[in-house]
Amino acid sequence: MTEIVVRNLTKRYGDALILENVSVDLPDHEFCVVLGPSGAGKTTFLRILLSQERPTSGEVLIDGAPLDPEPQPDRGVVFQRYSVFPHMTALQNVMFGPQLRAAPVTGRLWGARRRALRERAAALLGDVGLGHALDKYPAQLSGGMQQRLAIAQTLIMEPKVLLLDEPFGALDPSTRKAMHRLIVDLWARNRMTVVMVTHDIEEAFILGTRILMVDKRRRDPHAPQAWGSGIVEDIRLDPAKKPPMPEEEREEDMAAIFARHRARAGAALVAGAEAPPAPRRAAG
Repeated sequence: MTEIVVRNLTKRYGDALILENVSVDLPDHEFCVVLGPSGAGKTTFLRILLSQERPTSGEVLIDGAPLDPEPQPDRGVVFQRYSVFPHMTALQNVMFGPQLRAAPVTGRLWGARRRALRERAAALLGDVGLGHALDKYPAQLSGGMQQRLAIAQTLIMEPKVLLLDEPFGALDPSTRKAMHRLIVDLWARNRMTVVMVTHDIEEAFILGTRILMVDKRRRDPHAPQAWGSGIVEDIRLDPAKKPPMPEEEREEDMAAIFARHRARAGAALVAGAEAPPAPRRAAG
């Protein structure tokens, strides 16, 4: 069970007030999505939950205990940029965290402990759809596959809270839909509490059981930094009653999708902009 309690949280950077008296209770197994315009303090809020930033005032409790002043394995994070080690294979990336925790000096396990960890890491990579890529390096993986690897790298540490900072923003639409299905499935199976930041309102309603809209309640054009952001909307969604997730668009459907949008463009198409000829097959 993992409950997050935020009380009167305020964050300043010098004279700039970023977050102002933010209070919210997130019960166990909540999938909370934080929305808001750029500069509203969404990522600052996430960094405070991760202990990368300290609040100016107020408190954050996880299961009734104050946050540790340094990031800890009980809070995993996945960023928009793929935070994986380029010189390690997928399997080595996932094994590295537990090895470093168990052997801080050498970062290596041996014998039965290493074999058990290898089996666990391989199974987790299978869960995120990378069972075929254990020995591949990040440069050999697509963007969506690298993000799957980053998620596996985080989940192997068994965090109580999973923090997601716009993790799917750089992915194409079809890959993003596949990642939505993956993260909801992992959230349901692992019973984590998730806090995710996004600009995408549709994504928020697809994924979230709780949606927090963060923005400034007051604005002064003569003193734009005088007021901080707070929670202006707090919406709860029953996952059992939500509409089904949109169907995935497979890669092989891209030509059909393009043709549909081309037809929809109609008169906006510039004359003479014709499709290139289909490639010829080599004579056999």
